[in-house]
Amino acid sequence: MKTLSSHAVSDALTGWRDRLLTNDRFQYWAMRLPGLRTIARRRARSLFDLCAGFVYSQVLDACVRLDLLPVLAEGPQTATVVAERIALPVEGARRLLEAAVSLDLVERRRGGRFGLGALGAAMLGNPAVLAMVRHHGLFYQDMRDPVALLRGEAGETALSRYWAYARSQAPDELAEPAVSDYSALMSASQALVADEILDAVPLGNARCLMDIGGGEGGFMAAVLGRYPKIRGIVFDLQSVADRAADRLDAAGFEPRVRVAGGDFRVDPLPTESDVMTLVRVVHDHDDDTVRALLAAAHRALPDSGLLIVAEPMADTPGAEPMGAAYFGFYLLAMGSGRPRSRATLTEMLREAGFADVRMAKTRNPLLTQVLVARKAAPASLAAVGAKVPQAAGDCK
Repeated sequence: MKTLSSHAVSDALTGWRDRLLTNDRFQYWAMRLPGLRTIARRRARSLFDLCAGFVYSQVLDACVRLDLLPVLAEGPQTATVVAERIALPVEGARRLLEAAVSLDLVERRRGGRFGLGALGAAMLGNPAVLAMVRHHGLFYQDMRDPVALLRGEAGETALSRYWAYARSQAPDELAEPAVSDYSALMSASQALVADEILDAVPLGNARCLMDIGGGEGGFMAAVLGRYPKIRGIVFDLQSVADRAADRLDAAGFEPRVRVAGGDFRVDPLPTESDVMTLVRVVHDHDDDTVRALLAAAHRALPDSGLLIVAEPMADTPGAEPMGAAYFGFYLLAMGSGRPRSRATLTEMLREAGFADVRMAKTRNPLLTQVLVARKAAPASLAAVGAKVPQAAGDCK
């Protein structure tokens, strides 16, 4: 007697489900039976949101470009007053306001007025989110023909021009104008994740932290502000590192930090630090580059040194579309990198030589998840549970 494999059973069950859901008579009755009506309505709404999602994003884009949210933050206003403030005809302003109400960006108030909705208020309190919405205009251009992207027929994309280092053969030679826009965007968005990372991974025992691909120094500034005894190194392309030096000097951190210009794809990493961080860097690069980078970090760390990898990860529970759909296509348009799951990154870290890899919980995994990898210590130190030792050399 033949027995069905687990794959065969699973395929049979999902095949039956698919045939049922595609049957128009089942759909007709599902909307009428009390036990199935709620599920059917929920799935109908989800299907419609998939079809109409591009309109929602454009409504959001219009709200941000027209500065509608700051206008409403001043207090509830009528459509007529809003129209004058954002330079739209009254009917256009009313249509935008009504659309924004449906998305919880705006809400109706008494007297025919409109005020901030819950999501609108939250957005206004996060300048980094507003900056990303403005930036998405480039992404929209590239997503006009997703099939061309998938076939590799899109040619030069708006995002590949914006992220100049992604396809450059010599990124360390890029002049300041070529990096200023993306550096500023990354700097603005650092505030979203810095506290998440530092709350998840206490660094009180660290002596010197190097932020690889540290941009304009936003994350480093958060580290130095929280830990007065830590010294720091920001490693990035020379033109970006120069911007970091200016920012950190202006913040008064110059005595405790230095910047090092270089391309981690070809230049050795400084070896003075006992903790290294990769904050939203790994997913920007293809597998070969990532493997080489993780191996270089392992070589540059002392025994028992830590490498912290923080970024949005694929397969994040409750945020699956963020990884595979959003970042999957964003990075495709950018021309470099891909979203990776916790399991994939853990495997790559172990391949690089890190023996102890663990997940550190963050409050908002959608924004970032954190993996902490430790370079194996000599057996004599590991046996007594030694803390992170001081690296050789002077962090400054």
